Amino acid sequence: MDWGRVIFIFFALMSLTTTAGFLYEHNTTALFLAASINLVSTLLKIGVKNVLSAELFASSLVADLHLIPAFVYAQLLGDTQTAIALAIGGVIANMFSMALVLIESSKTRDEF
Repeated sequence: MDWGRVIFIFFALMSLTTTAGFLYEHNTTALFLAASINLVSTLLKIGVKNVLSAELFASSLVADLHLIPAFVYAQLLGDTQTAIALAIGGVIANMFSMALVLIESSKTRDEF
């Protein structure tokens, strides 16, 4: 088992689920956790050398650029509706990232 890959996928999936948790209950703490975990996930994707590594990194940056402003809107400006709209964009970017992880896994599995 490749523990580096396990940690990489753990943080990517954790980011998706914590963002979905914010959409269920509009709690700024959940949004802060989602943005923080997504930043860790982005940092983990910097050194990856897979076929789809550029796409994975780009989708993670897109999620960062949705979740960080969403937290600013929710916490500092008190605009929950805009924060929710931005968090939905973050969820879509993270879903795209997870789809890329699944595609990459199936390609890796075919090589064995």
